[in-house]
Amino acid sequence: MTKRVLLVDDDREVREALGQTLELADLEPILAGSYVAAKDHITPGFDGVIVTDIRMPGRDGFHLLERAREVDPELPVILLTGEGDIPMAVRAMEQGAHAFLEKPCGPKEFVAAVRQALGLRAEVLAARRARAASVAGDAASRMLVGRSAQAEAMRERVRAIARASAEALVCGPPGSGTSKVAEVIHLLSASARAPFVKRTGAALDEAGLAAAIEEAGGGTLYIDEVTTLPPGTQYALLGRLEGGDARPRVLGGSTRDPGAEAEAGRLNPELFWRLDLMRVTIPPLRERPDDIPVLFRHYVAQACEQANLPMPEIDPDLLARLMARDWPGNARALTSVAMRVAMGLDPGLDEPASENEGGGLAEQLARVERSLLIEALRRHGGHATRTAEALKLPRKTFYDKLGRHGLRAEDYRRD
Repeated sequence: MTKRVLLVDDDREVREALGQTLELADLEPILAGSYVAAKDHITPGFDGVIVTDIRMPGRDGFHLLERAREVDPELPVILLTGEGDIPMAVRAMEQGAHAFLEKPCGPKEFVAAVRQALGLRAEVLAARRARAASVAGDAASRMLVGRSAQAEAMRERVRAIARASAEALVCGPPGSGTSKVAEVIHLLSASARAPFVKRTGAALDEAGLAAAIEEAGGGTLYIDEVTTLPPGTQYALLGRLEGGDARPRVLGGSTRDPGAEAEAGRLNPELFWRLDLMRVTIPPLRERPDDIPVLFRHYVAQACEQANLPMPEIDPDLLARLMARDWPGNARALTSVAMRVAMGLDPGLDEPASENEGGGLAEQLARVERSLLIEALRRHGGHATRTAEALKLPRKTFYDKLGRHGLRAEDYRRD
């Protein structure tokens, strides 16, 4: 268990006495006499807890509590005061203090409160490490970015398909990234170490199909726009799928409705049913505007890393404009805007939107407002009071807006 305690008190004698109490308890105090001396120790990865006096010259203990909550809402802060009263204790708890102790505080009570907070901090950090390790090994979380319910449902579907060994279809609108989803399925499958081979349907003849199957071996063959396969290649692929020989898993991708293509005679119906054993559909960006800010930041960061450029500051007004658009080009179009922003160029959003883009003005504004509320709730860990203050909204107005958009602050509490 972590042992570090950031102890802040402007009274040198009290500070040193409490520090000695912590040392005798085999803990590791970091002594600071003011907010300024303490604030630089407060980081998201700080593996200890904070104990601070409330009444100090300049910025007091409540300011330090606020700083800690901004940096890491799960960092325990114990407040000390020699003038404790009920209103102050209520204020401390409302603002997220872990505990409130009145001075003079007995060594046993003081150390017990600190140890309890340290135990909680250790559990939080261990859970974070476990989540980070899980995400690092989970290609769906790492590569399929998005916070919306639709994005999470898509990731769960991808994981389920990856666990199976059957053929599958990956469908989505143009620019949605069907090939990336197919690659994630491969990376999460039991054949992840075998080759992932990608071919375009329209350009794949029978000889090319045979070569691709041989190259993929025991891995995965992904056929992009599978509905455009030439008729002869469709029959050859169907024969391979129905044969008993060892072969790779086949994933088909399509930006068209494969069922409709089969009904129209452009896709062999038997091949369609063979490939459609499982299917994942990528939702268009217009159906999940909540994902646009996180996707955009992800794409900008990727572009900056590839071009060795510094990460620019992203204007909230730009995010609002992005969320108000319909994005018929989906992720591919959003990536293009991100690349321009990464290079310091105009994002190119001044051209008129298409006639149907985003619906009417009221619909666009409502969509942006909902997304901004969700972003703020996530940023403040579902803490309603802090979120309302950050948005400069009266509490009643804030709750009215949550109700109008079907949102609940508690749904965004951090685990």
